[in-house]
Amino acid sequence: MGDLLITVAPTGAETTKDDCPQLPTTLAELVETAQQCEAAGAAMIHVHIRDAEHRPTLDPQRLTDTVAALRESTGLVVQLSTGGSVHDPLEDRLKVLDAQPDSCSLTMGTTNFGDDVFLNPWPFVRDLYQLSQERGVVPEFELFDLGQVAALRRLIDLHGLPHGGKVHADLVMGVPGGMPGTADALVAAVAALPPETTSWSATGIGRSTLAVALASLSKGGHLRVGMEDVLTLAKGVPVERNDQLVSRAVELGRIVQRSPMTPGEARVLLGMSA
Repeated sequence: MGDLLITVAPTGAETTKDDCPQLPTTLAELVETAQQCEAAGAAMIHVHIRDAEHRPTLDPQRLTDTVAALRESTGLVVQLSTGGSVHDPLEDRLKVLDAQPDSCSLTMGTTNFGDDVFLNPWPFVRDLYQLSQERGVVPEFELFDLGQVAALRRLIDLHGLPHGGKVHADLVMGVPGGMPGTADALVAAVAALPPETTSWSATGIGRSTLAVALASLSKGGHLRVGMEDVLTLAKGVPVERNDQLVSRAVELGRIVQRSPMTPGEARVLLGMSA
């Protein structure tokens, strides 16, 4: 059995198609990418979608069609981003759950995101969490700094465990405005996670990708990789396909004697029904 959950985040909301033509922004490109990444060893896909002009969107029909297409063509756990882009209204972000994904991201606080602000006020966090409980959607708690780790403790105290009874968090590290992508920061964040946490992963943005991945593996954590988070394999070497990043994560896991989970094993880890 596998013991390493690899999540792929193939698109994101920041990089433009003009700047990165290989970024999967159409539904056909996303499905092909998902199939390649599942074959390479990914078990979950973290999804942002784009409109016909390749711009970030939270269009309800496109979200529903995307979930259906990914379920039909892969066995991956489908996680929709409720962050969208930093410009999306809070009310639109709540409606993401109408598309009935297996999982959703749930960011635990407001973060300076480069020159922008990723807005997640406490009332919105609570509303989204309670809605995920009502809809039977398993959240992944996105943590950008130690204050958000503490907020997770507060949320569980107020509203109990997520649907499925498991608590899975993802440490997003290296965002300008969030915690740095260093081993020291990862160790501090992991030490502060609430005891109800049953699993956690980490992702390093940009040049922190490998440092964060190695630190996560050494602490027993899981990995999120993908072109949402990094666009180069090495200095001057662009990523051409997301499955290259998945394959690298699999190889890092192999070195420390950990093997990738299947989507079915990931569902057990995250407290989802088959």
